[in-house]
Amino acid sequence: MLTARQKIAALLTLCLALCLALLAPLPARAAARNPVVFVHGYNADPGVWGALRADLRAAGYTDAELFSWGYDTHQSVNEVLSGRFASYVEEVRRQTGAAKVDVVAHSFGSLVSRWYVKFGGGTATVGHWVSLAGPNHGTSTAWACALWDQACRDMTPNSYVQKNLAAGDETPGAVKYATFWSNCDEVVNPDGSVPLTGAQNTGVGCLAHNDLLGDDPTSAGVRAFLAS
Repeated sequence: MLTARQKIAALLTLCLALCLALLAPLPARAAARNPVVFVHGYNADPGVWGALRADLRAAGYTDAELFSWGYDTHQSVNEVLSGRFASYVEEVRRQTGAAKVDVVAHSFGSLVSRWYVKFGGGTATVGHWVSLAGPNHGTSTAWACALWDQACRDMTPNSYVQKNLAAGDETPGAVKYATFWSNCDEVVNPDGSVPLTGAQNTGVGCLAHNDLLGDDPTSAGVRAFLAS
């Protein structure tokens, strides 16, 4: 049995240890960050994301947080591609352990990823959604290939895909939405097709359709939005 003096000494030792633990600096915690999934546009491939991937790596992202989905861009948004994209998102979540991903899409990829968000359960698995020059309300240039290509038909104004994406809330759920659009876009016509009600819509000036992919101010805007 401890004597009174031993009990006091033990109590003082315990108090000292607790005080030191409270005064010790807390270990730094990494900011919570979702992995990013890039979705390329029509007749393109994942290679278009080189510049933006490099910018995100320079901002602190690792290759293990950056994913580029490749797919056949001549298929149906709603019947084929959005389901395949959903499977890819689930695989990214499984690999990373992340509850949500951030999506950055260019052009036609905006429609595929939006359909997933709105109708495929993506409101629960997407944190930020970004559209670069997306034909979000259709583009008249798609009529040039609509006769033989389903994806082009999906991009035409008032198509089945366009009507359903525009119906009700264009930016549903707790997802944060952003669009970046150019007033010189030679592919998306009219230019006003890109912005969405409820999104953070940013005009980037006079840039060609594909130039948004390598434009420094656009990249900075995307990075700031993903960090918001």
